[in-house]
Amino acid sequence: MTGNILFIIIIAVLIVNFIKEEIISYVNAKHFNDEVPLELADVYDDEAYKKSQAYKLTNYKFATFSGMVSFAITLLFFLLNGVAFVEGIATEITQNQILQTLVFFGIIGLVSSIIQIPFAYYQTFVIEENFGFNKSSKKLFFMDKLKGLLMTLVLGGGLLFVITWLYLKTGANFWWYTWLVFAAFTLFLTLFYSSIIVPLFNKQTPLEEGTLKDKLVAYSNKQGFKLDNIYVIDGSKRSTKANAYFTGFGPKKRIVLYDTLINDLSEEEIVAVFAHEVGHYKRKHTIYNLVLSLLLTGLTLYILGLLLGNTLLAEAFKVEHSSFHIGLIAFGILYSPISEFTGLLMNVLSRKFEYQADDFAKETFDSKYLISSLKKLSKNSLSNLTPHKWNVFFHYSHPTLLQRVLNLKKTRTS
Repeated sequence: MTGNILFIIIIAVLIVNFIKEEIISYVNAKHFNDEVPLELADVYDDEAYKKSQAYKLTNYKFATFSGMVSFAITLLFFLLNGVAFVEGIATEITQNQILQTLVFFGIIGLVSSIIQIPFAYYQTFVIEENFGFNKSSKKLFFMDKLKGLLMTLVLGGGLLFVITWLYLKTGANFWWYTWLVFAAFTLFLTLFYSSIIVPLFNKQTPLEEGTLKDKLVAYSNKQGFKLDNIYVIDGSKRSTKANAYFTGFGPKKRIVLYDTLINDLSEEEIVAVFAHEVGHYKRKHTIYNLVLSLLLTGLTLYILGLLLGNTLLAEAFKVEHSSFHIGLIAFGILYSPISEFTGLLMNVLSRKFEYQADDFAKETFDSKYLISSLKKLSKNSLSNLTPHKWNVFFHYSHPTLLQRVLNLKKTRTS
């Protein structure tokens, strides 16, 4: 194989991935007007259904346009020797290989972020605003972008510094030592995400005393679920959309409810959502996801270790020497078919976990309240009730609303 052939393969992978995603989106959009299943007929009234159809179509058109622009920019970057151009800037700034890697990805990351800002702005202040979802101010929007950039610089830059240093110091053992670093970093985020990262963007406060807290505490005690506190996050300062999530494990486990969730649902429905999140803990989904994530990371790093240092990479991107960052950017593209496959497997597993958490809520509380809460949340977010099976298979980490409702109505046979 020559460097030119490798470059053609890289471009081909980019094109095939783009075409695949566009086909899935197009087929999914063709089913926007499918008949709503009888089990979901009560989700929307006529006015809300028309609004949801308009919302889906608007988002599809915008995603198609923004995706084509991003793809065109990415393709031109590679075809016009952008890698060599950025590499030249990095080598002019410093001869230190670690700093070259940081500068190289810093330039690409910064330019990419700047390009994405107008699209994110339009999504937030035009589309989401027009459909009544946006609650964010322009000041908050740009502060979020700045905080995100700084967090990427500190956490991402720090992690990149460490793994580049390990590559230069450990050679063939690079993937093993880097795996240990990623394992420690992943464990740290799992344990402290809600207490360290989330407060940078949102305020979390303990759920105030009252009947809702009494019901949640009573349920958790009944299930033997030890919980020091239940937190409420101020999601309403950005959007009207609601959510809840479970994070951490052991003494660091935490269940967080969005304030919009509390406003949208009845107390019984909130307990049902809470029961679903407790189900994730009781079924050890956090542990399973952590272990699987680390195993996939190990596989990824092992394959990366085999590619790094290949002289064909320098030839493919028309740079003088192959380096860690050149290998990394090529690997990010060439590995995508494998990551697509592992991502599909993780989505299949994730959907299974969601069924298990729903079953736990059904068995320990009441399925009718979880069904009504899911329908309300779908209505309030103008969700697509008729997604195409290809879109579900490739992109959904949760079962569809119809699948979840049918599962929750199913009578146990054992």
